[in-house]
Amino acid sequence: MSQLTVSPKASKQGVFAILFSSLLWGTTGTAASYASSISPLAIGSFTMGIGGLLLAINGAKHIRLDINRLLQARYVLLIGAIALAIYPLAFYSAMRLSGVAIGTVVSIASAPFFVAIIERLFSKENNIDGYWLFSLLLGAIGIAFLASTETSVSSSTLDMSNKYLGILLGFVAGFTYALYSWAAKALINRGVSSKSAVGSIFGLGGILLVPVFLLNTNTFIISSVNTMVLLYIAIIPMFIGYLCFGFGLKTIHASKATLLTLFEPAVAAIFAVCVVGESISLLGWFGLFLIMICLLLQSYKS
Repeated sequence: MSQLTVSPKASKQGVFAILFSSLLWGTTGTAASYASSISPLAIGSFTMGIGGLLLAINGAKHIRLDINRLLQARYVLLIGAIALAIYPLAFYSAMRLSGVAIGTVVSIASAPFFVAIIERLFSKENNIDGYWLFSLLLGAIGIAFLASTETSVSSSTLDMSNKYLGILLGFVAGFTYALYSWAAKALINRGVSSKSAVGSIFGLGGILLVPVFLLNTNTFIISSVNTMVLLYIAIIPMFIGYLCFGFGLKTIHASKATLLTLFEPAVAAIFAVCVVGESISLLGWFGLFLIMICLLLQSYKS
């Protein structure tokens, strides 16, 4: 598997692309909260399915050119697609059960831990250094502070058993997020273009989500608000966000990319407070501050 060698300028562009994608993803929880009449399984399967289809169509030309490489790495592709299909189901369920802020924080913030382990076990890459570990430590402490804070949602409308189940599903989401991020990067390292890697994983994952969507169509209540929410999530965070994420993976390691996506729970928490009406304690805000320090450290090291 080839090593990543890029110019500082390209690396900076990759960092910006990952942060921008994280900004878009950070709006999904707040958007989904406006479609509370639709089950999280329906939201996840529909939005990721449509987003995956758009990404597959966008990368169709590149997928045809890279078809032989994709077939040679079919097991990596299949692992990525299965992880991709599981991720939105766990992610949106986690937010529904534990609240937007905590559900997003646990889901995304646990991913760097998982991707570091996956890279060390399967990619044999030596990009995990003391600087990365220090950044991760700051981010992890910030995550712990933010996740431990009681939101108004968790204290008023969610019982504790649901909250803990939501946190558990958040870890499932974090693991599957790390797994398909690693799979996409592994395909790129094998000479597959980023559009082919992302398009093939998301296209196949979208197909796997079709049965889940069909089994949950009875939860759909057709309204202008629900329609706008579903289309927004499918097109903006899923399609455009993952296009940017794929671009970023061309120039930086998956471990750094997932660490940079800690920006997403920070954005989600702020939106949860300002738009949804959840509340975060002073300790939680300090946790957000530590997460931002972590991001700054990683952004300047390119």
